[in-house]
Amino acid sequence: MLIDSHAHLDMEDYANDIEEVLDRALRGGISHIIAVGIDMPSSIKALELAERYDFIYSTVGFHPHNADDVDISNIDDLISLASGSKKVVAWGEIGLDFYRNYARVQSQIEIFELQMDKALELDLPVIIHDREAHDDVLRIVRKRKDMEQKGVIHCFSGDYDLAMAFIDLGFYISIPGTVTYKNAVKTQDVAARMPIERMLIETDAPFLSPIPERGKRNEPLFVRHTAQKIAQLRNMDFEELALQTSLNAKRLFGLP
Repeated sequence: MLIDSHAHLDMEDYANDIEEVLDRALRGGISHIIAVGIDMPSSIKALELAERYDFIYSTVGFHPHNADDVDISNIDDLISLASGSKKVVAWGEIGLDFYRNYARVQSQIEIFELQMDKALELDLPVIIHDREAHDDVLRIVRKRKDMEQKGVIHCFSGDYDLAMAFIDLGFYISIPGTVTYKNAVKTQDVAARMPIERMLIETDAPFLSPIPERGKRNEPLFVRHTAQKIAQLRNMDFEELALQTSLNAKRLFGLP
């Protein structure tokens, strides 16, 4: 059984066939899915899915793209949402994105740090988005070293040394479907060498479909391709990799 630790099931991409998508995932051996929020509406929809399906859990958070439009009252609304249900298992997707720069850098940093603080208060792990912002994300995580903040760097795009720096701070590293791409040498190196006890796997559905599904809409079932590629890179049994990454996700998110 596998766990897809990061999927955006609330998106319009699944508006017409979410039941079929979830049925394929279950029949294909996906035991749990973490439905991830990126703003208030998506956090509400993710929680609605989690309340409807036993095997789905959800998160709340404001993505860095939305940082310019977030104020304290918005954060308070997320706190209320997270506090009201045991199906909310993390705060995220939060972080920094200096590639798209849809929001001002200072806004991104302020909203990221504020959400890190709120997650700590609620004792929720964080799901961190880090795109072209490695140094700043690492600096902000490192500032909280003594606070024992838990979390995962989702869709990891750094090198092995960066992965180990986050792991040394107690964080997990999540490997996406890009590990199956021919030119993803850096990600493949991380997946092959990092401690298996700190690895999660994800789809980031509907984005980043792995080979052989590249070019199609991604969905939780396809996390199998990612797991198969990592098992091959590590020269280990698929079942062993599936078991360990599932245990890791259950430990981080407090899943039953």
